Amino acid sequence: MRILVIGSGGREHALAWALASSPLCDKLYAAPGNPGLAQEAECVALAAGDTPGIVAFALREHIDLVVIGPEAPLVAGLVDQLEAAGIAAFGPVAAAARLEASKGFAKDLCAAANIPTAAYRRFTDALAAKAYVRNHGAPIVIKADGLAAGKGVTVATTVATAEAAIDSALIDHQFGAAGAEIVIEEFLAGPEASLLALVDGINVLPLVSAQDHKRVGEGDTGPNTGGMGAVSPAPGLTPAIEAGAIATIIKPAVAAMAARGMPFKGVLYAGLILTQAGPKLIEFNVRFGDPETQALLPRLKSDLLPALLAVRDGDLKDFDLRWDTRPSVTVVLAAKGYPGDARRGGEIKGLDRAAADPAVQIFHAGTRRDGARLFADGGRVLDVTALGATVAEARRRAYDAIAKIEWSDGFYRRDIGGS
Repeated sequence: MRILVIGSGGREHALAWALASSPLCDKLYAAPGNPGLAQEAECVALAAGDTPGIVAFALREHIDLVVIGPEAPLVAGLVDQLEAAGIAAFGPVAAAARLEASKGFAKDLCAAANIPTAAYRRFTDALAAKAYVRNHGAPIVIKADGLAAGKGVTVATTVATAEAAIDSALIDHQFGAAGAEIVIEEFLAGPEASLLALVDGINVLPLVSAQDHKRVGEGDTGPNTGGMGAVSPAPGLTPAIEAGAIATIIKPAVAAMAARGMPFKGVLYAGLILTQAGPKLIEFNVRFGDPETQALLPRLKSDLLPALLAVRDGDLKDFDLRWDTRPSVTVVLAAKGYPGDARRGGEIKGLDRAAADPAVQIFHAGTRRDGARLFADGGRVLDVTALGATVAEARRRAYDAIAKIEWSDGFYRRDIGGS
């Protein structure tokens, strides 16, 4: 098969790394890719948002399957356009991608399907939103309704912080159209977990769990980011709790989407909070998580490609996957200044030494190459994943690898995988 991966981050590098090992894969492309992806695939100069260009390339190169990493092309209808042109694609159509494109839509679906989640209200008027916050008090959560690259959420510990977040979205238009409406939610306490499942429109095949660390600072402090590290499996997500989340959150959502005439096909990612009353949904994503994918795929012992094909073809009913029992730890190396104005352009050395341990994989998230030299070219730049007999061993291997990387403009959290 001839496969095209869409995207340029660490998640897409991990997907390409897994797909390249499939005996079914004859040729692998990535658009636009990155220097790490170039080790697995032929990179082509097409932006992830260039739908006409991607469709034309897929037709010209006789692509058998397009695997879409980021959420924005899914929301923009890339799958719809590819399938209309007769090209098989992995991911939801635009209508089903609304589960991530609109937090309000997702919350309304949860309310209709009795899916456990935080109490909420939707607002387009700043004064009404502030009155609601003052009435409910803090802590409280303010979310931009649309896609905001993982940065549209404020967990406000004071009313003043909540009001500032409301102004940023509705008055200052910090998130553009994505923040034209906001969702205000009650604050839920408890550890977080990420539960991903392959869905073929009807059938659900859960993947192993992970826990993402969103805050930029150690001890889960500072602003939210796209993710500073991940651990798989998620601590605290026991088999019983996981089964409950599948039964009360994942499967009802899949059934509700099918009943609305927008069946979901792809990866449904449920961000959970493990409350004392049981798991509750924080929000849905409609694609592989980042950096969860970098922690999950090194644990996958089965061939990923047939699983993706089964999703697209509606044939997951009797499908299964085998997983390495060893846990994994992924640590994100980011450029100083992230999640704000990240410092780009610093040279990176030592990756070969860092990846010498066979239990370590390094995925590129934001790099560029100039001849033989590698430079940082993004906020999140590298993802270092390690397997180990225990979480502690995986953590040690990951940080030992990081110690061999030379990059003066980078930083990372030192507590990923810690107790």
